[in-house]
Formats: sequence, structure tokens, C-alpha cells
Amino acid sequence: MIKKTIFILLLSLSFTVQAEYRAYQYLVTNKIQTASDQPNSKLITTTLSPRSYLSYNGGKQLIKIELVRTWICPGDTSNFKNICPSPYSQITLEDIL
Repeated sequence: MIKKTIFILLLSLSFTVQAEYRAYQYLVTNKIQTASDQPNSKLITTTLSPRSYLSYNGGKQLIKIELVRTWICPGDTSNFKNICPSPYSQITLEDIL
């Protein structure tokens, strides 16, 4: 009976896991000259680490990335869920002062 109780207790504890992920915001600059009507830099928000983002997008020869900010998001990004909004966008001048 005690083994059953311990097994049920351990089984119920195993389902209380919470996920989180890191979000990154980069300033991505093309190293290749593009048409004059195309912007040379853009702000990207992703869950890819700096090394992964560079690898997936052509490497150091094609793009330059600068990390602007990073934050932790609760939950996960399965089923194409959006990345959580930046907590920095919620800071007001009154919060700083």
C-alpha cells in the first residue's frame, strides 16, 4: 500500500513542470549591397541564439548581428505561438525615476 501511495505521489509531481525559453532581439545588417529602396538593417525578435541565427541565415560573410536585448518568456513556442512581448516595452519613465 505504501509503494502505491509513493508511486502516485511521484507520478503527480512529475506533471508540475513549467517550461520557459529565452527571446533575443537583434539588429541585423546585410553585408551585401541591396537595392537602394531596401533597408540595410532591421530589428528581429527570435528564439534563436546568436550563433544559431548566424548559421541559419548565411553566416558572418552575409550578415552582421548585434544583440539589442534578451528576456525570458514563460511557456513554450510550440504550434507556432508568438514570442512573448518584451518586458522592456512596459517600462515607463515613472518606473525609472
